[in-house]
Amino acid sequence: MNRKAVKWIGTAMKDAIQVSKENYLKAILEGEAEGHQVIPAMLAHWLEVSAPAVTMALKRLRRDGYVEVSEDGIVRLTQVGRETAYRTALRHHLIERMLKEIFGMEWYEIHDEAERLEHAVSPAFEAKLKEKLGEGGACPHGNAVLPERPEERKKRGEVPLSEAKAGERYRVTSLQERDSQLLLFLHGAGIGPHQSLKVLSQNYDQTVSIELPAGNSILGRPAAEAVWLRLETT
Repeated sequence: MNRKAVKWIGTAMKDAIQVSKENYLKAILEGEAEGHQVIPAMLAHWLEVSAPAVTMALKRLRRDGYVEVSEDGIVRLTQVGRETAYRTALRHHLIERMLKEIFGMEWYEIHDEAERLEHAVSPAFEAKLKEKLGEGGACPHGNAVLPERPEERKKRGEVPLSEAKAGERYRVTSLQERDSQLLLFLHGAGIGPHQSLKVLSQNYDQTVSIELPAGNSILGRPAAEAVWLRLETT
């Protein structure tokens, strides 16, 4: 076996150890809920692992009956895969709410903590969390157990910051929480759940200029697409 092949396998095995089966299934489920056609490159980006690791993980998940991969590379959950993924997503949601509502952790700190803890929750503890918190309700980032398709949000009068009208004042309804570094960035920019802001301009370079209580700020398109808003009523 040549060095390139050994390196490929070593990198994939390292990433596979760090990212569990549940992480892959939850990422696919969340992507489907958002309306994406999930492909391996998306999983590599979302989970921050190498392409070889995704290839090996999907091979195992197909073997075990959790996913199907079509000829055009689109990854879809089977029924058992969907059920497993939803249980993980629900545990993540409950843990985030527990960390905020019971322990008072800040919204921008809890996503990674919930990612670690979700795999250690026993059915008995999960039942206690449901009893204490309920299965409904929003997490500290403003999201339900599963994200919604953009078209469904827009029907309810929500809009991403990247599409918000200049001159209007909005209130943040939710933040996409997949990227913990993005959450820290938004916090540093003064943007958080329930935050009030005014859109000053949608700029030619696809940035957005906004007015916040702490001062003005400019966000690039990836960050602006992750912030969902609703018009403030006077």
